[in-house]
This record gives sequence, structure tokens and C-alpha cells, in this order.
Amino acid sequence: MSVLSGNFRARALAGEWLAGVFVNLGSPVAAEIAARVGFDWMLLDHEHGPGGEDALLHQLQAVAATPTVPIVRIATNETVRFKRALDLGAAGIMVPYVNTAAEARAAVSAMRYPPLGVRGVAKSARAAGFGQDFEAYFAHANSRLVTLAQIETPEAARNAAAIAAVDGIDVLFVGPVDFTTHLGVPGDFDDPRFAEARRAVVAAARGAGKAAGILVLAAAQIPVVRAEGFTVVTFGSDGGSIATGLRQCAAALRGK
Repeated sequence: MSVLSGNFRARALAGEWLAGVFVNLGSPVAAEIAARVGFDWMLLDHEHGPGGEDALLHQLQAVAATPTVPIVRIATNETVRFKRALDLGAAGIMVPYVNTAAEARAAVSAMRYPPLGVRGVAKSARAAGFGQDFEAYFAHANSRLVTLAQIETPEAARNAAAIAAVDGIDVLFVGPVDFTTHLGVPGDFDDPRFAEARRAVVAAARGAGKAAGILVLAAAQIPVVRAEGFTVVTFGSDGGSIATGLRQCAAALRGK
């Protein structure tokens, strides 16, 4: 399946509810299992996850036969990291710690081929079918690859409107753990300052015709963020699911 088929970017910008999951173990098998569950998209985490580029290649290959859209979170906002993940076949990039409009513009430039950006052109890349689908890929990549800018600090929330206004930024994606840690209340989803920041991000995204996304930490938070206007939402992870399942198995064996 082509990474540009289905046009995930258009679905996000249209405000469609898009259910996702974090895949952070660097495992192609875990990615394939998650992709077969029925999520709209998955976030292959290569910021904090242990996998390198070889693991990413195999993860993308494992997901390719499923309808689930693979988005890659790169480690930092550097041009070469976009190029490598996109050439391997990512359908979009999540960029951590986007605090300013200038950083957002740099991300968009790295996402796009010239003359709209600085992404290097390689006809033989996996994303372009190893050269067999290059013309179609090149024609649609700039308009269909999705860019998610992470809002993870109070500074980013203050600049949310300016970030959302950058052409090519499609989703403002709130990172609750980093954000609440910056506020001095790690993991406190209900802190009033964090709730205010969430609403500000949604307002900024809507004002620019963009989508707002967020990672939720508990199922009870899903109706809350949905009511607030978030539409690109993730819940759970491969690592967390394995740990929770195995703890339950161990407890059952021990009669607890």
C-alpha cells in the first residue's frame, strides 16, 4: 500500500476523528500486531524508542500491508532526520518540541521537495517504490505527507497560533507528559493550567484550519479531549500493553 494512498493529511485537516497508538519498542512484530488491530494510524516513536533506522525500515515494511497509517516521530527537528524517515516510507512526521513559528517553518521545509522546501530528491527511495513509482510519489508528496508539530511547553502554547499559521503544519499535537512536567506537575492531566493550554491549542488549530491532536494517558480522558475539540488522538502503546498484560498473567499465576 502506498504511503500516500487514502490521504491521511486530508482526513486530519477535515476534522475526522483519527484513533492512534504509540509504538515505541522498535519492534516490527509489535508494529504489525498494532497495525492489524484497527487503529487509523500509529506513531512509530524514534525519539524515545530504542529502534534505529534499520528497525524503522522493518517496522514500515510490517505495517505496509495494513490500512494503518505510519507516522514517525523523529528525535529532533533536523533536516536529515526527516529525509531518512520519509525516504523509508513514513506517511508523515511528528516533530518534537516545536516552540516557535520559525521552528515550524524549518520542519515544513524539511518535509517538502524543492521549490517548496529542501528535502533531497532520490528516485530510488523505498517511499517511491524504489524508482518504480517516483513520478506519482513526487507529484503528491508535498501535498499529502502530514506534519504534526508537538506542543510540549508553555512557550509552545503561547505561540500556538503562530505555529498553526505556518503553511504545511497540519496538526498541533500536545504532549501531556512533557507539558505538565514543564508546569511542575508531571502527569497531572487535570491541572487547570494544562487544561487552559489544551483549549488554547485547539482554538489556535481551528483558527488556522488545522487539526489538534493529543496523547491521552487514561481512557477517561478520551471524552474530555474529544469534547475540547481534539481529533487526532492516541491512547496506549505496545510497550505499555505488553507490560500490563504480563503483570496480569503473573498476578493470576500467583493467585493475586
